[in-house]
Amino acid sequence: MRITDIKPRRKQLSAVYIDGEFAVNIDTRTLLENRFDVGRELDDEELHALIELSDENRAKEKALWLLSSRSHSKKELADKIRRTNSAEAAAKAVDRMEELGLVNDADFARRYADKLIFSKGMSKRAAAMELRRKGIDRDVIDETLDAVEVDPREQITKILSKKYTDLSDEKTKRRAVAALQRLGYGWDDIRGALNELCEGE
Repeated sequence: MRITDIKPRRKQLSAVYIDGEFAVNIDTRTLLENRFDVGRELDDEELHALIELSDENRAKEKALWLLSSRSHSKKELADKIRRTNSAEAAAKAVDRMEELGLVNDADFARRYADKLIFSKGMSKRAAAMELRRKGIDRDVIDETLDAVEVDPREQITKILSKKYTDLSDEKTKRRAVAALQRLGYGWDDIRGALNELCEGE
């Protein structure tokens, strides 16, 4: 087999033609770095290796692009890369990002838990569910949330005071209770905070 033409495509890709016919889109940088030029002879094994290398390079580029906007857990990053690249390339890219210190599940868990609990008002239980959904290991979740000092009733009181003006209205109270339950708070803490607020009024 011989490369008969290479044409630039979008997204830093090049169309590679072999023996006069389109064969595959390859990352342009991969072609240049490995000196795959028009006229080069190659066999099936070399072509397969080139495709794999291109996939790996594109996966790493995507990982860097995703991490430039915000931090990700390992699982979250791999899932996003797999939408356009192979599972193997995604795994290698994530491992490389971890080696570079750009991905760290423990650090991600700490910052994400703080955001969920202190910015979004979630309970620790709800935060744990969200962290599990991001693929964080259970031991890391437990260690992270054990370090977070927060009083659930104080959290509930802040939410109620900020978002609900008339808790004497039953409809408003039911809506507030439903919202707090969605945030992961238990009935005992909700009732206690409601009683304290109503007594204060």
